Amino acid sequence: MLIPLLVVACAGQPEGGPVVVTFPISALGAEGRVLVGQLARFMEANPHIRVVQRVTPDAATQRHQLYVQWLNARASDPDILQLDAIWTPEFAAAGWILPLDRFGPDTSAFFPSTITANRWQDTLFALPWFVDVGMLYWRTDLMAGPPATMSELVREAKRLRHAKALRYGLVWQGARYEGLVTTFLEYLGAYGGSILERGRVVVNSEAGRRALTDMRDGIYRDSIIPSAVLNWHEEESRFAFQNGESAFMRNWPYAHGLMQDSSQSRVAGRFSVAPMPAGPGGSPTAALGGAQLAINRRTEHPAAAWAVVEFLTRPEQMLERARVVGQFPPRVALYDRDQLAAALGIPPASARRVIEYAVPRPVTPVYNQLSEMLQIQLHRALTRQSEPASALARAQAEMQHLLDRAGLGAGAPVARQ
Repeated sequence: MLIPLLVVACAGQPEGGPVVVTFPISALGAEGRVLVGQLARFMEANPHIRVVQRVTPDAATQRHQLYVQWLNARASDPDILQLDAIWTPEFAAAGWILPLDRFGPDTSAFFPSTITANRWQDTLFALPWFVDVGMLYWRTDLMAGPPATMSELVREAKRLRHAKALRYGLVWQGARYEGLVTTFLEYLGAYGGSILERGRVVVNSEAGRRALTDMRDGIYRDSIIPSAVLNWHEEESRFAFQNGESAFMRNWPYAHGLMQDSSQSRVAGRFSVAPMPAGPGGSPTAALGGAQLAINRRTEHPAAAWAVVEFLTRPEQMLERARVVGQFPPRVALYDRDQLAAALGIPPASARRVIEYAVPRPVTPVYNQLSEMLQIQLHRALTRQSEPASALARAQAEMQHLLDRAGLGAGAPVARQ
């Protein structure tokens, strides 16, 4: 079913009528309602363009599969695509989406990490729509401020667990899925490590081994993280923190508003957020997520599609999404506006501080395959089926082999779009 306010597409369009631009997007909840209103305003201001919304699955995997089917078939419809933060290089390398530099977007207005994630081979292929970041939730009723270092995080989690009789000190996402990679990425950055550098997989480093060892020690040696997290996703972590069972939680911004509902949350009004802390040799790190807007390379109406993308990524539209949906804008200047302070449940200065530490996951067309390989080995180490060093050595070898086979490894010739 299509949203009632948007016009259903037909096979053709009237002679001399408006250009039809199609846009597949979720239509559920507040996010769907705010988009309907924004597109209605766009069409009122641009009567020569009619935007048609196609309802797509909410699940990222299903949406990705649907996009691949359409684009592999070389279809010109849909015109605009909402991409996950890790899809842009894949779609760009496949020749499915249009380079955007020709339209002259002001990329300097956005947080640098959000632009980095949307470039492939020095070309911009998507524009950030809203930004998501991993962050540390901490109990303001139990401590004066968030931990500044990884060692302090462990120490405080231990102390509070015993002093306040909490079930857990820290919870995060540890099931074998993408959430495990984002958790690991934040530990990894804390020690100055990375996953991929210029076509070389470098996860089996001193920083990588220390990060994975810290994650495992938190479960088995320090007893601050429940072994149950090895089957947990975002919601299991949220419920544990929301029920007052843990002093700390690593999770995404979506949890903030849900946990401020005092009818559902035992910690409403008693928590805040901060970046995940740093360890020796590194810096606070936040895994970058969020949504981007791209244009089908085979669209018959590139200028009209760009007009829609440009409109939806303007400051006023981003402020409205922040107010109605609670999504973080990727435009830096908005964090100095009073309107954002009124819109976000999180103080804009706190949100901006986390976003400034955001790090994209490896920007490569084969990220999904690399992630699957890494997930397996991380989970094997955390379940004590292998040691962190051997798990990371195997992950690095497998991932590098994939990159080399795909012609994306270090020393491979750079293919230009």
